[in-house]
Amino acid sequence: MTTEYMNNEETAPVDHEEAVLEVTDLSVTFPSDDGPLHAVREVSYTLRKGEALGIVGESGSGKSVTSMAIMGLLPKNAIVDGSARVLDEEILGLSDKAISEVRGKKIAMIFQDPLTSLNPVYTVGHQISEAVLAHNRVSKKAAMDRSLELLKIVGIPSPEQRLKQYPHELSGGMRQRVVIAIAMANDPDVIIADEPTTALDVTVQAQVLDALQAARRETGAGLVLITHDLGVVAGQVERVAVMYAGRIVESGPVEDVFYRSQMPYALGLLGSLPRLDGERAERLTPILGTPPSLTDLPKGCGFAPRCPMARDLCHQEEPRLLRTLENGEREPADPEDHGSHVAACHFSDELSGGGVEPDSLFKATTVDTEDLGSVEELTEAEASESDAVEKYGSAKEQGSTPEAGNEVLLRANDLVKHFPIRSKGLLRRRVGEVQAVSGISLELRERETLALVGESGCGKSTTARLLLNLIRLTSGEIEYRGKPIQGMSDKQMRPLRRDLQIVFQDPFASLDPRMTVSDIIAEPIQIHRQGNGNARKRVQELLELVGLNPEHASRYPHEFSGGQRQRIGVARALSLNPKVLVLDEPVSALDVSIQAGVINLLEDLQEELGLSYLFVSHDLSVVKHIADRVAVMYLGKLVETATSQQLFDAPAHPYTQALISAIPLPDPVKERTRERITVTGDVPSPADPPSGCRFRTRCPKFANALSESERTLCVEQEPELRDRGAGHRDACHYSEVVELL
Repeated sequence: MTTEYMNNEETAPVDHEEAVLEVTDLSVTFPSDDGPLHAVREVSYTLRKGEALGIVGESGSGKSVTSMAIMGLLPKNAIVDGSARVLDEEILGLSDKAISEVRGKKIAMIFQDPLTSLNPVYTVGHQISEAVLAHNRVSKKAAMDRSLELLKIVGIPSPEQRLKQYPHELSGGMRQRVVIAIAMANDPDVIIADEPTTALDVTVQAQVLDALQAARRETGAGLVLITHDLGVVAGQVERVAVMYAGRIVESGPVEDVFYRSQMPYALGLLGSLPRLDGERAERLTPILGTPPSLTDLPKGCGFAPRCPMARDLCHQEEPRLLRTLENGEREPADPEDHGSHVAACHFSDELSGGGVEPDSLFKATTVDTEDLGSVEELTEAEASESDAVEKYGSAKEQGSTPEAGNEVLLRANDLVKHFPIRSKGLLRRRVGEVQAVSGISLELRERETLALVGESGCGKSTTARLLLNLIRLTSGEIEYRGKPIQGMSDKQMRPLRRDLQIVFQDPFASLDPRMTVSDIIAEPIQIHRQGNGNARKRVQELLELVGLNPEHASRYPHEFSGGQRQRIGVARALSLNPKVLVLDEPVSALDVSIQAGVINLLEDLQEELGLSYLFVSHDLSVVKHIADRVAVMYLGKLVETATSQQLFDAPAHPYTQALISAIPLPDPVKERTRERITVTGDVPSPADPPSGCRFRTRCPKFANALSESERTLCVEQEPELRDRGAGHRDACHYSEVVELL
């Protein structure tokens, strides 16, 4: 099945010349103890009927604040200047009563977290009906009928049943589709979607994006899609605006911005991405440093302190948004030319012809760090990209994998973990169990990266914690270097903790906010009495190793950026010289530019220290870049294991194929034309898994390609994990290799 681009024949005919949203010189300032914080600076754009505009940028660039200002949802102390017109009606500065007449009817918003957008004490049907009744004089029955119709449009299964349920009874993807249904309830002219797929699995993300396009077809609305995922932007919008330090620094048709970037920042974002269609040997190219403080913006171009093209002019004068002509001259865009490609760079003509690759622009260049502020300073380790490439080693560049003869460090055999379900009341009897992990067997070798992938709730993190004996097994065996460790007490495990360490997903939650970085990193050394009086020296060595300034050891976690906090977590895990690191979604919460630096760091550390990684992730783009072998989990079981190259070149299990197919590519042409294998529905409850093949309830092959007798086998008999050759194993009765990339 091919995913249709939203500007295709299925889209309802609309008048693209009609402007439904005009934003002009929008600025937002917040007062703070450190002075005015300029969150948004003179943002202007026009959205026409039926058009999709993507707004991208790093965290703190002003994307969400811009949309909140338009919707009139900012706090009272926000100072908002400029203009925002919906259907030629000014909506900035309206009273609460007046803006309530506009919100939901002419302009609607879809927020990032659907659980906080929905009222937990009302049913889904009540909340959708409420949106209908707010702007229409209809009966409650008619409003409920409209609610049912909307749930069908956004693709929610069993909509009659869902109407009567509460938000907490729905999965994350269903909740997000309910919010989309509420947004389209009154056929608005503008829909603003603020990171609508950030916290979702890729298969659910695909369903939500389909629902969003269904909303556009149904209402004919213009769409503003705010996201950090350039792959989503490539396939979902016609135009894109790139924001940095509160202002738009590049804007134009999506093909122009992706293939012919005229602003180094946009080019750097594309270079930071691990790509599903790229080679593993290609090293990621992070943008050095972090965005400037919005209370103390540098003079001139805000990106100059991080830009490899920066010159004296860039530090003195802030560039305007201009378009580059064929003769190299630059001029303001014609207001009537809606599709102009403009960039705020003094030297954009040097990039306007295309062909400049991010790695050639960013890799061998150091940047001025004076204006980055004390916390966000670049370190010598970050700036010295050429040295890092040398450390990276030829083995990775050639795409080699650990030799088969390498020692097996960690082995699991038939791991089972069931969590009890207890009744309410005083006695709390056991009434069932959640089958979180059901018979997992795997092994991790020396100097190897084994990735464990799958959707949320499939048992990845539980498996990782079982391997470290952080939670107790129901049954099964775990060996570290040939010695069983299951059933060991905490006291017996303590000597092994030096070799087995974990880095958690959220670095801020895993670091004690009351301890300095020095104390956080030194704590394991003191507990295991490994310092020999040199703990302080060891802390400095570790900070340097992970690319942080040792002088910052006396600071607290909140004084560091997200990427820097994750590096602190890695330094703590390395303090006892472990052999195995379990990395539980270590980069999922980071911006792409910061993510690239952390991934490069992990690869460098593995090369230098001979580490073995168990890499838990749902992002297959990252997995392809970093993993030697991949194990795919679904509902507590392994469904496919293979080398990284085998898995991505020729996936065999329908679930693996669907996961790879759902990952968006940051390439507009490829993303719009690639073949899709779609998965519908949500993961069944692990408390009551389906009989036979657990994936059959969502399997596109089961639904569309098998005969009745073949389906009977899937229903009655659980498939075993069988070797299809060369160590490539899958658990499917009718597996078939498919080339997707």
